[in-house]
Amino acid sequence: MRFSQVVLIISLVLTVFIVLQVLWVVFDVRLPPEVPTNVSRVVITDEVIYLTLPRKVTNISVEEVILLRRSIREYTSDPVKLEDLAMILWAAYGVTDPRWGFRTSPSAGATYPLEVYVVVGENGVLVRDGEYLKPGVYKYDVHRHLLTFVKSGDVRRELAVAALNQKWVEDSPVNLVICAVFERTTARYGERGRVRYVPMEVGHLGQNVYLMITALGYGGVVVGAFYDDRVQAIISAKPDEIPMYIIPIGVPKEPPRTTFEDIWRYIEGRRSS
Repeated sequence: MRFSQVVLIISLVLTVFIVLQVLWVVFDVRLPPEVPTNVSRVVITDEVIYLTLPRKVTNISVEEVILLRRSIREYTSDPVKLEDLAMILWAAYGVTDPRWGFRTSPSAGATYPLEVYVVVGENGVLVRDGEYLKPGVYKYDVHRHLLTFVKSGDVRRELAVAALNQKWVEDSPVNLVICAVFERTTARYGERGRVRYVPMEVGHLGQNVYLMITALGYGGVVVGAFYDDRVQAIISAKPDEIPMYIIPIGVPKEPPRTTFEDIWRYIEGRRSS
């Protein structure tokens, strides 16, 4: 066999190998893992909490959820169930397209600049009967759908003080703190990413949280008034993670009870005036 033929064969083999690698990455042709048989399984270690997997959990319609969405600032002493918290976190920023890594919230250029922290109060998250998540600060790992432990202790009072003493931050069993890493978006879009795209994305995430907590029977309110540096220190966020929202979540003392009939009467009244 001539040398030129050997070179040609090697070139063809390398070409096929490279093409297969590209197909592997771009089209994700790997065999998928088996679908878990127990999507409700919870595993808690000292460092991570493997959350129940995303799934359909409510029978309420989109129309009803939109109708009942409110900013709720008064809560009962009831905790948030861990399985519900898992769905709230997924609705906030979870993955909806495994191939491309798209999320529940739209993002300019799919840059995904946001990070989600969870502040858990004493007896604030119910794991199962009589068992609660230890109070502290956790961070949501989007792609693995789990919580990583950041720091221990109930910091709701400190967080409320940093939020200009808005008492619902302290009264709620759980607070989400949404932070933005602006550079992920500004690296592509410049200053427009900072003043336009990232704040828009925070709003998208906030509405997702509103709708999911409403569907699950909880209430909450988005809080934007706080001292950024204090909140950042309280949750032990990284220097480039800038707090944008605090979202207290709990069981409403007075759930909204508006019906579509109420809306019809309102509209007809306005039309006839």
